Amino acid sequence: MIKPFAEACEQNKAPILAVLQRQFAEAQTVLEIGSGTGQHAVFFAARLPHLQWQPSDVAENLPGIHQWLTEDGGDNLGEPWPLDMLAPQWPQTHFDGVFSANTVHIMSWSAVAEMFAGIGRVLKPGGCFCLYGPFKYGGVHTSESNARFDVFLRQRDPDSGVRDLDDLQQLAGAAELSLIEDLEMPVNNRTLVWKKQ
Repeated sequence: MIKPFAEACEQNKAPILAVLQRQFAEAQTVLEIGSGTGQHAVFFAARLPHLQWQPSDVAENLPGIHQWLTEDGGDNLGEPWPLDMLAPQWPQTHFDGVFSANTVHIMSWSAVAEMFAGIGRVLKPGGCFCLYGPFKYGGVHTSESNARFDVFLRQRDPDSGVRDLDDLQQLAGAAELSLIEDLEMPVNNRTLVWKKQ
């Protein structure tokens, strides 16, 4: 098997790490939803040695994540869990933090809703959920490139697309999550940080 690689992970990992170092400074356990290639998991866990990082993704991505963990992972990385928002089997464990990058715009809306509901169940009170990606505000894109990206996503899958913060806020509220930070990131992306009430 060829080891999977995403250029976007290489480009955004340092700016995201700067956020996670602050938000997860007191955390001991973090669940990553949609670990993709596994690059983020390896990079962040190595630089946040005080916490246990738990990768997860749909079943077909787990072999690639496992390959990254086997070749580059440290002792604070768990074996990747299968976690599919369309058929969710959430762990019974609770976490101090949750992280996800570039996921909600490729999921169906029902999957996004399930993700927020599940996070509401597994995130400990006072814990933070950090979500990285492109977002709309009041129905308006933050850049022309994001608008084009949205068209591309919806042509490929009409149930996907760049999500609006207002819609995400409704899901977050139902999961007892309060938005505490909305941070500008490179390449017209943001990191949204919610805290469990």
